[in-house]
Amino acid sequence: MNLGLGLRFCSAATEFALTDIIPAMTLVEITFELQSPLTAKQLADLAEFANTYGLRRFRHDEAHNLITFEYDASRLRQSQVVHALAGANIAVKRIVPQSGAEIIPA
Repeated sequence: MNLGLGLRFCSAATEFALTDIIPAMTLVEITFELQSPLTAKQLADLAEFANTYGLRRFRHDEAHNLITFEYDASRLRQSQVVHALAGANIAVKRIVPQSGAEIIPA
């Protein structure tokens, strides 16, 4: 059985569920409104943060001055994402609420 992870199991006796070896993730998406547009250096610093365990991806909406992170909440906390932004000298104006949610100051 090929699990697509560079692992191949040939015998039925050695087959097992992928969920037995990879714990479930709790994916969370959070969007921040930025105080100012990102510089090339800040984007590069964020790319470095993208290598952090638990961060799946980030999207930058330059037109609306927003940045959205998708991360594994079982490995990262919101405060760690905010800390990474601060470490890249990125000032956050607020957390943008999901539709129907209240506005949360950062």
